[in-house]
Amino acid sequence: MTGPGATPGRRRRSRRRRRARVRRTLLTGLVVVSVLLSAGGWVAFRGWQARAHLVNAAGLARELSAQVLDGDVARAQRTLAALQEQAAAARGETGDPVWWVGQQTPYAGDNLAAVRQISVAVDDLARLAFPTLLRVDLASLVPKQGKLDLARLRAVSAEVSAADQAVRTTADRLRKVPTGDLVTQVRDAVTALRAELDQLGELTSAADRGARLLPPLLGADGPRSYLLVSQNPAELRATGGMFGAYAVLRAEGGRIRLVKQGSSSDLRFFDPPLKVDAEAKRLWGDLPGIYPADVNLNPDFPAAAALYRDMVRRRTGTTVDGVLAVDPVVLSYLLGVVGPVNVPDGPALAPATAVRTLLSDSYRDLGTKDQDEYFTKAASGVFDTLFTKTIDPRALLTVFTRSINERRILFWSVRSEEQRALAGSRLAGQLPEKDTVPTVGVFLNDGSGAKLGYYLRFSATVTVGECHPDGRRELRLKVTVHSTAPKSGLSKSVTGLALAGDKYTARTFVSVHTPTGGAVLTGRLDGRDTAMGSGTDGRRQVAVAKVEARPGQTRTLDVTVLTGKTGAGTAELVHTPTVTPWTTQVVNAPSCEQ
Repeated sequence: MTGPGATPGRRRRSRRRRRARVRRTLLTGLVVVSVLLSAGGWVAFRGWQARAHLVNAAGLARELSAQVLDGDVARAQRTLAALQEQAAAARGETGDPVWWVGQQTPYAGDNLAAVRQISVAVDDLARLAFPTLLRVDLASLVPKQGKLDLARLRAVSAEVSAADQAVRTTADRLRKVPTGDLVTQVRDAVTALRAELDQLGELTSAADRGARLLPPLLGADGPRSYLLVSQNPAELRATGGMFGAYAVLRAEGGRIRLVKQGSSSDLRFFDPPLKVDAEAKRLWGDLPGIYPADVNLNPDFPAAAALYRDMVRRRTGTTVDGVLAVDPVVLSYLLGVVGPVNVPDGPALAPATAVRTLLSDSYRDLGTKDQDEYFTKAASGVFDTLFTKTIDPRALLTVFTRSINERRILFWSVRSEEQRALAGSRLAGQLPEKDTVPTVGVFLNDGSGAKLGYYLRFSATVTVGECHPDGRRELRLKVTVHSTAPKSGLSKSVTGLALAGDKYTARTFVSVHTPTGGAVLTGRLDGRDTAMGSGTDGRRQVAVAKVEARPGQTRTLDVTVLTGKTGAGTAELVHTPTVTPWTTQVVNAPSCEQ
């Protein structure tokens, strides 16, 4: 009691108790502050140590990658041991109770949690993925002297699958780390590691698919046969080029041999047309079902391959188990491994000149019938050499990886379970049904009835734009088409039907496929509004613009599209592979949550 009626003694005792409580409160506060300051210093010291270990680990990982590709197993083993030591140390530095407490604090907590996740990711890769990739010789995934070691492939399949699972689990966990409030250095580290994991994931995923699918595909359980189709980018089609010469391959017991060859022109045309998917028909009519050269006007390779297979079956009676498509650029890459190849009654093929020889010189020097015969002999010569010559398997694996990344090798299997296993890979030749990152497709089809695609050069830029209140985002696409064609001197077999009017003007239909759930907003050609055809491809809108380019002319197509609902500040671009590589750029922006 401290009111007016309280005695002086009671008031003095009450004041002493209040002062004692204040002293205890101040003392407790000082202790807490001291602990927090000490913890902060401890966390900072730990963070400095963890950073040093992570920097060392990153350098060792790059060394390891180069050594694995070079086949230097002894050095790679030593590098892996050092990498595991540094990765484990980084994980330990960020795993004690004080670090955990730091993760619960505002501001610094998100950054400490992100560094922890980076450390865990690097350590998991060093322990769970890299040792397997080092034990399993990835070169065993390519043939030697025309034969693949199927028993070896099946023996390592489980290990490769486990390594792929470790990479994907790590990538998924890191993908969930929020980056909006991170300091620049930590955010950049998370972004860089995500990119590295995406690249590694492509490798392990391809190796996993290869180890599981190649044995049955190459006849481990009975003979298989396939169509090997050459896509001709001198006359552009959405998946790469017009289907030209083809060959029938037979696979049995891991060995591949070429048994028959033919040309799309031999298949003539089909009346009534073969059945075409309703969405493709709205864009291209019945053309894909009538002409073998038009089966791939739409960028869905499985649909094109199924049509072409049926056409070959109807005309020749040959039924195959799948379709493999390549282009002359792939042949030039292979020639870099196998060396020059002589072609009977025609010029030899060399790595540096094969594309020009096949797509330019042959049209100048040979008649139409002789061209088809030369293409057939050229393909036969390259693959005979590939199947019989002793070749560095790692160099061959590098060629296959590059060609698949550039979408120059595509494969479709008639067996649904095998096709499902290919889904999502570049080898399948499809846009994803659902985007993880907003994906824009730019696909090309010749509209000249000519072989002027050899002279066209393409570039594209996707700029991530503003966020909309409904959760969607604008993407601005800029595509340039430049013609290097001469103004005179080309043969009739190159200028063809001259559907653009002037036989040296290249007409190209540029199809823009929006991200899933997206929409096309505007289209302008050289700064002016342009008419565009429209349609759909699953959950994507499609706009088709006609772009004509005279010799030396550059045309610019600008298309603005909306994504579906997304917070992403980046985008992906998928496009038709052409004679020369595209120049591409994606200009990112902060995520919509930032």
